[in-house]
Amino acid sequence: MSAAGIRSGAVDVERTAMGGTGAGSLPGIEDPTAVAPLDARELSRDFFRRLAELTEGTPEYQYARNTLIEMNMSLVRFAAGRFRSRGDEMEDIVQTGMIGLIKAIDRFELSREVEFTSFAVPYIVGEMKRFFRDTTWAVHVPRRLQELRVELAKAREELAGRLDREPTVAELATLMNIPEDEVVEAQLAANGYTSASLDAALGGDGPEDGEAILADFLGVEEEGLRLVEDFHALAPLMAELSDRDREIIRLRFVEEATQAEIGERLGCSQMHVSRLIKRIITRLRQGMLGELGCA
Repeated sequence: MSAAGIRSGAVDVERTAMGGTGAGSLPGIEDPTAVAPLDARELSRDFFRRLAELTEGTPEYQYARNTLIEMNMSLVRFAAGRFRSRGDEMEDIVQTGMIGLIKAIDRFELSREVEFTSFAVPYIVGEMKRFFRDTTWAVHVPRRLQELRVELAKAREELAGRLDREPTVAELATLMNIPEDEVVEAQLAANGYTSASLDAALGGDGPEDGEAILADFLGVEEEGLRLVEDFHALAPLMAELSDRDREIIRLRFVEEATQAEIGERLGCSQMHVSRLIKRIITRLRQGMLGELGCA
C-alpha cells in the first residue's frame, strides 16, 4: 500500500460525502499529512475515541481511520530514518513501514493508557526489519550474480520439466548460452540468498536423541547491544540540551543522585528538580519519536 494510495480518491469521496466536516463530531482536516506531530497526537486521541464508536465499513469509519493513517505518517518517516544508508531501498522501506502503521492503528485501544506513538513505533520498525529479513541476501553478492541466479532458477525449472530429472551444469550452460564456470558461480551465489536457521538440527534423529542446534554453538546476545541504536539516536539530542540540563541528567542517571541531592548541588528545591527532570525527559522522548521540528 503506497502513501499515494492512502491519499487516494476514496478518501476524498468519504470527506465529500460528509460535507467536509468529518465523521460526527470530528473536525474536517484538509491535509492530514501537514498536521504537526504534536497536534497529531492530540487529534489522534479524538479520532481513536470516535473510531471505537463507529461501525466498520461506514464512510465515517473510513474517514476517521484514513485520517489517522495520514496524520501519523511522520512516525514512518522517522522510523525509516535509521535506514537512510539504504538509499535505493528507502521507498520500499517507507511503504513497508506504512503497513506497520496501519496494523498499529487497527489494534490500538485508548484503554491501554499509552501514547499511540509509543505503541505504533515497534509495529512500524518490526515491519521494516521483516522486509530486510525477507529480501536481503545473507552475504554480499554482486548484482550481476544476483540476476544470473534468477536466470539459473528459470533454466533449471525448464530443463527439469523437460528431462524429468535435475539438469547437469553442461546442460544448463547450453540453455543459458554461458560458460559452465558461470553456471557454477551462479549456483554458489544462490547459496548467499538463504542462511541456515539457528534452530536447524546439526545431528541426531530427533529431539528425543538430544539433537544439537546451531544456536547451541553461538554466543548469547549481549543485552547492551540493544541499546546501541538508542544511544546513537540520543546523542545529538543530548548535545542540544543546556549545560545545566545535561548536568542534571548526569547526576540523576549516571551518579544516581537523589532529587534532593541534586537540589542541594544546584541550589533549588527537590520539587523544582523533579519538574526539571520531567521536562528534560519529555523533550528527549519527543526527539526520539521525531516530534521535535518535524512537520
